[in-house]
Amino acid sequence: MTDLPPILYQDRDIAILAKPAGLAVHPGPKTPDSLEDALPQLGSSHFTPVAAHRLDRDTSGCIAIACSRRGAKWLGAAFAGGGARKTYWAILTALPATEEGMIDAPLKKISSAATGWRMVVAADSSGDGKPARTGWRVLDAGLHLVEFRPETGRTHQIRVHAAHIGCPIAGDPVYGDGVDNNGGPMRLHARQLALTLPDGRIIQAEAPLPPDWPQPSGPAPGSR
Repeated sequence: MTDLPPILYQDRDIAILAKPAGLAVHPGPKTPDSLEDALPQLGSSHFTPVAAHRLDRDTSGCIAIACSRRGAKWLGAAFAGGGARKTYWAILTALPATEEGMIDAPLKKISSAATGWRMVVAADSSGDGKPARTGWRVLDAGLHLVEFRPETGRTHQIRVHAAHIGCPIAGDPVYGDGVDNNGGPMRLHARQLALTLPDGRIIQAEAPLPPDWPQPSGPAPGSR
């Protein structure tokens, strides 16, 4: 049985877990073991807990889980209505040209028999891309540690946007060179998740950096 990841927040309706890198959220042909296997440990006989959103298999960090029908309804409304605020940390292969900025580049999905599917930045004139905006700021220049704040939720958005500005995420096998100098997986971490629920409550959680990540020198940089 898949172990339940550390619980960062839990009430009777919602939980936020710290998913480890390497664990897929849902089962597939190449990922028979998944987070989904562990979720019944959070629930009761009346409801099987379900992930409210996705994280890539090699992305670690905060993931929200609905533990009841009410929780599923609330989380669905939060993610669909802009009530989910996500903050990611990433180690990049190079630093952006400025200390902070905004990437506004629409994305679309392409596929071929030879390479499979991937997301790409769509030319503004094509009209077939979906809007995608990601803010960033440098946290630790020496480590190439950068915070990303996605304003939209497109598939692979941060990974594609980082590569688009010439700074792929270390270890990214699709949008980078797949090489991480520290010998680890892709270095993308869902650091914080804040959810505004329909009843006005705000719940939030912060996932510690994985132990195999290089640690920032001095006090850990905060998120805003």
